Amino acid sequence: MKKLIGLFAVTLMLSVPALARGAGDNQQRDKQEKQQPRAQQQQRAGDHGVGNGHIPARGPAPVRTPPRATPQGKPRPAAPESGSARAQENPRRTFSDQQGHPEAPHVHAEKDQWVGHDTGRNDANYHLDRPWEHGRFSGGIGAQHVWRMRGGDRDRFDVGGFFFQIAPYDYGYSSGWLWDNDDIVIYADPDHDGWYLAYNVRLGIYVHVLYLGS
Repeated sequence: MKKLIGLFAVTLMLSVPALARGAGDNQQRDKQEKQQPRAQQQQRAGDHGVGNGHIPARGPAPVRTPPRATPQGKPRPAAPESGSARAQENPRRTFSDQQGHPEAPHVHAEKDQWVGHDTGRNDANYHLDRPWEHGRFSGGIGAQHVWRMRGGDRDRFDVGGFFFQIAPYDYGYSSGWLWDNDDIVIYADPDHDGWYLAYNVRLGIYVHVLYLGS
């Protein structure tokens, strides 16, 4: 009997380190699995990822090249009046420069490249007869100021008690926005007087917006 008890004790002593190693391996594997989605997200960001919470450090630089023309060599038509259904009928460029990227203007997480900001100051789609008609937005612009959308629609939406309207030419680019939940960042538009750029943190898409006041 004593021999059997001694043999059992030895077996138990040998099995405890093995069990500890197995538990440690499981914990390490669980940790790696939890970290994997984040690593994949970082890999996507390094490969021109779009959205997923990335916030550009700065807005786009002014365009120094001549404005783009339509395939017929004619300037684009002026944007229709605010709220007009014709705004949705205007032909739009597509900005899906890589597989899986949106057709709307967007920002590459790597190097903060603003895809689509290239038409320059003479783009008729963003011409305003009275720039800054409602004053200038004073609530804070740039990466340090993230605003939660608090309802509305593309014609008038609310962020922190400030109201904006999306440019009619950009209506279609905002079709996936959540007007009462998405976070946006407002940047200065260096080329089009009277307009700001509203960047959707979730989607990585940006549109031109007009400040309507508070």
